[in-house]
Amino acid sequence: MATGRPPSTPSDEGATETPSVGHGAPLAPRAPRLTRASAVWAATGAGLLLLILLIVFMLQNSTNVGVHFLGLTGTIPLGLALLIAAVGGGVVVAIAGVARVTQLRMNARRTRRRTPRG
Repeated sequence: MATGRPPSTPSDEGATETPSVGHGAPLAPRAPRLTRASAVWAATGAGLLLLILLIVFMLQNSTNVGVHFLGLTGTIPLGLALLIAAVGGGVVVAIAGVARVTQLRMNARRTRRRTPRG
């Protein structure tokens, strides 16, 4: 039964015990750190998945539809028309976001100028 040495020595090969600190409490396994490189890889993967889904959507919706905009008339594939509408909506949201961030920065700059340093 007994081997003559303590059961949790570093020389035990293949030991599956977690090292303990203090009063025998095992260390909690650390979660992997989130780095910028891992965030870039995750964003790249998500972007590629969305691109594949977009290509499939456009291929499945290739029926031509009539479009009337500001006096212009034409026919384009349905998938392309919806993509253009979505990009246009994104541009409107981006413009509103930039305007709000600019407004907040100007307000913060004014507040910093009024506040005495000390």
